[in-house]
Amino acid sequence: MRRTRKSPLSTLWAALAAFIGLVVLGALSPSAAQAADEPGIKAAGLHISDGRLVEGNGNDFVMRGVNHAHTWYPNELGSLADIKAQGANTVRVVLADGHRWTANSASDVANVIAQCKANRLICVLEVHDTTGYGEDSAAGTLDQAADYWIGLKDVLAGQENYIVINIGNEPWGNTDPAGWTAPTIAAIQKLRNAGFEHTIMVDAPNWGQDWQQVMRTNAQSVYAADTTGNLIFSIHMYSVFDTAAEITDYLNAFVSAKLPILIGEFGGPADQWGDPDEDTMMATAEQLDIGYLAWSWSGNTDPILDLVLNFDPAQMTSWGQRIFNGANGIAQTAKEATVFGGGSGDTQAPTAPGTPTASAVTATSANLSWTASTDNVGVAGYDVVRVTGGTETKAAASTANSVTVTGLTANTAYSFAVYARDAAGNRSARSATVSVTTADTPAGSCSVGYRVVGEWQGGFQGEIAIRNTGTSAVSGWKLAFTFANGQTVSNMWGGTPAQSGGSVTVTPASYTNTIPAGGSVTVGFIGSKGATNTAPSAFTLNGAACVNG
Repeated sequence: MRRTRKSPLSTLWAALAAFIGLVVLGALSPSAAQAADEPGIKAAGLHISDGRLVEGNGNDFVMRGVNHAHTWYPNELGSLADIKAQGANTVRVVLADGHRWTANSASDVANVIAQCKANRLICVLEVHDTTGYGEDSAAGTLDQAADYWIGLKDVLAGQENYIVINIGNEPWGNTDPAGWTAPTIAAIQKLRNAGFEHTIMVDAPNWGQDWQQVMRTNAQSVYAADTTGNLIFSIHMYSVFDTAAEITDYLNAFVSAKLPILIGEFGGPADQWGDPDEDTMMATAEQLDIGYLAWSWSGNTDPILDLVLNFDPAQMTSWGQRIFNGANGIAQTAKEATVFGGGSGDTQAPTAPGTPTASAVTATSANLSWTASTDNVGVAGYDVVRVTGGTETKAAASTANSVTVTGLTANTAYSFAVYARDAAGNRSARSATVSVTTADTPAGSCSVGYRVVGEWQGGFQGEIAIRNTGTSAVSGWKLAFTFANGQTVSNMWGGTPAQSGGSVTVTPASYTNTIPAGGSVTVGFIGSKGATNTAPSAFTLNGAACVNG
């Protein structure tokens, strides 16, 4: 390198410029000062945009990681390096605020954050003392947890690029879970009033599992109460949502409404918690571009908590192999946060894909193709979305400029569009839309068995078995039939009825939404009747006639 000698005057101007720079930098908030040292990272840090979690530079960030029980294993922070080595980009760290377990001190939390950053992991910090506080009056509340976070403000300030604050774990057990909404809003607003700009995560009630659909029903009002819009919901999926239809229905309800959500806990051996379908949870999360955090990286002897034995990654259990190395596992799907250098600092989005065209449209699928996007580095893939009014639902993903969208409903109109994305997580503008109407269900691909289970004066109980005799699954079905004697349906399980005169249509419940090829679902109901109770003579499924029997 060639060196030149500076004059005294130039040295003076350089010193003055440096002094001015320090004054300006000192006037910035801690997060802004940090951002000034990190090109491409905004002071806002992690935040929600258009229903998705993004980094300060606007790049999408999808959490893929595990929970770590730090409160109970305070000497095992070295596990963060092992978690990172398995491919994770996030770790959810268990803390305590002192109401049930010994509180984690400010210095300890500062060390946790430092170790997360040193291991290039986004850190979700959560208070575990709130677990099920509807049952235990001695346990902490969300309000007390908010006070704990406020007491840590000096430690947490300026870390918005690296941490998410999960106010409290699994608040409200089985006692009045409807009471979850107001305390959740109050705790969020308490943190915002104290000056917290971080992304805040809130767990569902019912031990985090929302089996009474309280969070699903009230999420919009809770989200609207946070004036920053920097809020993400967390569902814990164990024994409640344990089929593909239930998993997809619950998560898609949030994504369609552009309400941010992730799976904050799930997992365990196949013989635990009713054998929930964790592989479907991971596949659905990947399809919808939402995060998941497995429970748990710990040395606990309880199998549901035991991801590795004795904190040794070389002794990983079968559940550990699935979560890290499965088809939709962490090693295959996690992308490092750009704040740590992931994505090589690329901030340029691909061009918008061309308008898609449809071909080979059947009752349940359609082929879509489009003109490929271009990018300064390279297009990594495409996301196909279903557009319904102002909402979007992810329908498929592809690394090529074509894909087959499946799981459609017969004789139904759809509108699809495409986004392109690059390896850094930059997403293009949306393409124009294409309209597709699926074909009718082929005749003879269904049969219906109808029977009266019991009768009494003025009423009866009926049962309808719908069988898919075709070669592909039927989703989002509609069954239609007609009562000839003035019967009416007053209560139904397995489906939702609509009746006009004698004409009845039935749409599925979440757990009967999909009828696999060769499979069946059953709908039961209570009805009223007169003196005659003749069975319906004909049934249609998605507009196509079914065989009786």
